[in-house]
Amino acid sequence: MAATHWNGTATAVSPVDLLPHATLVEGLQLIADGLVAVAGFAVAAIRIRRGDELELVVDTGLPEEIGTRIPVKLMVDELELAEDWGILQFVPHERSSIGAESGWIVPDVAISDAPDAWHPLDMLVAPLYDDQGVLRGTLAIDEPNDGRRPGADRRRVLERFAALASRAVLSVVERESLAEQVAMANTVKEIVRTTSAQLSLDGLLAASERTLVEGFRADGLWIQTIIGDDRTAWMHTPDDVTLELPPAIVEFAARSASYCWHHQLVVTIGDASPVPAMMEPAQFREIVDLIHGISMCSLVFVPLGAGPEHMGSLVLTRRDPQREWTEIECSALLDIGHDLGRATLNARTFEREHALVAELRALDTYKSQLIATVSHELKSPLTTVTGHLEMLESDTIGIGAQARPSLDAIGRASQRMSRVIEDLLLLRRIGDTELPLRQEPVDLLALVQDAIAMSALIAESKHLDITLDVPARPVVVLGERDELDKVVLNVVSNAVKYTPEGQSIRISLETRPETVVFRVADQGLGIAEADRAQLFTEFFRSNNPVAVAQPGTGLGLAIVKRIVERHRGAVDVDSTLGEGSTFTVTLPVGPAASPPSPAAGDRDERGSLPNPLRVG
Repeated sequence: MAATHWNGTATAVSPVDLLPHATLVEGLQLIADGLVAVAGFAVAAIRIRRGDELELVVDTGLPEEIGTRIPVKLMVDELELAEDWGILQFVPHERSSIGAESGWIVPDVAISDAPDAWHPLDMLVAPLYDDQGVLRGTLAIDEPNDGRRPGADRRRVLERFAALASRAVLSVVERESLAEQVAMANTVKEIVRTTSAQLSLDGLLAASERTLVEGFRADGLWIQTIIGDDRTAWMHTPDDVTLELPPAIVEFAARSASYCWHHQLVVTIGDASPVPAMMEPAQFREIVDLIHGISMCSLVFVPLGAGPEHMGSLVLTRRDPQREWTEIECSALLDIGHDLGRATLNARTFEREHALVAELRALDTYKSQLIATVSHELKSPLTTVTGHLEMLESDTIGIGAQARPSLDAIGRASQRMSRVIEDLLLLRRIGDTELPLRQEPVDLLALVQDAIAMSALIAESKHLDITLDVPARPVVVLGERDELDKVVLNVVSNAVKYTPEGQSIRISLETRPETVVFRVADQGLGIAEADRAQLFTEFFRSNNPVAVAQPGTGLGLAIVKRIVERHRGAVDVDSTLGEGSTFTVTLPVGPAASPPSPAAGDRDERGSLPNPLRVG
């Protein structure tokens, strides 16, 4: 348990309302439970970062420890001693500095003499980094069921779960960052609502006053707008304060607004504040004396504008010296500076808002589909795993031949879950526009032969007649072999899956001067015209009951399309419902695929290779 639990001094445990949202915790718990069920470990723990500490949010071993924290530095120090297993980092007890004397919880368990035995002080953890390389959380596992350190096969399973956990934890962190800004976001929304309804500048300023003062718990407010040569000021002060701004201060505010808008700065001024870059020390002191003269302790200066043009400034003041202007408040105020500036140009405001709403709705829809698919495809196999495991564990006599169906069910569920996870991770990877394409010569003929071999068992059981029509020499394209293998396997396996018994499938490869054409024609179910328009969309499943009965996630063809387009190719489908489908993949030809000069004894340009590859 040393890899997951620490008993040292740390910040007081936060209350439940500081933990991640319940729905997010359930998702992380699902990942941890799946890891425990499939990978053969008793304990999985997930931590997310809170400042300089890592908080335990999921623990399958000691759930009563949820909410406890450890210093980030403690974990970083241990990771420096780790063996690099990819995403996972392994710190064997021989290297580790952890122990009871350093604050870690060390269970009192017997240790095997086997050379690969798991030691209670062994640590296996996946540090989870964001795109900027900042540690955002950890996934730790402990107590292998067989008492041994994981081998290569189990590491691959653990790597997949670690990658999935990384995305989930980063989602939690992003959600919590948004949650910190809820109050400020509500203020921003209120400003947008009130200003959008105002057609006059006076109405705009009056509508903004109360929301700004109450939303930011300010004691005073001053807004100056500048549109061309016209200037308008609006001031809110406490009842016991009379303020007459010196002309020099007003003029300085106008100049500062231009500077701050250009540099997108929000400036705070008070006794403890540094002198801003655009101010002289004497000017800074004059403004500090001015706010002291009206019984205030600090102010925040916010530029207003739209696009490249500044349109004035907003100033909020506070009396309480203990209430500093936080970074979140300054960020929200800068947003309001944008909103107030755009509110003077209503046409732009509405265009902007409508575009943002549409984008957010589309993003929310995609996220919902993703979460729903992941939830369904992970929960169902895990339920099967759990049910059959419980049945096996209740067998007091011993596991015999009668347990084989249960073991088979566990294997099938695990494989299904692994395929879903692999497809999701692959879809995310190939969708990364910044990920470079590693180009190397790839023989498509070899990939086609492998795909047919992998589908041979199903094809034989359905008595399908599969023929292959190819050139007599390699068919080479440039690209990543694993990705192209996924394309070929998906297209071939789909044809086998959806073709009824006794029918035929024809697979062909053709090398043209600039392209290679891979085509698979089947006599299967066919695809309705309405479905063809969405066929390559993520998570799309046909409404055809026969097709729906076949297992699948709706990701296969979406992955095919993304990979093909990533290789500067194209994929097309020609299908008639009830008569079959023909999928055609076109890719740029590789340099090694150019036909050589004819020589004596050469075979014909197209070889007769159907027999060795014929299934039926």
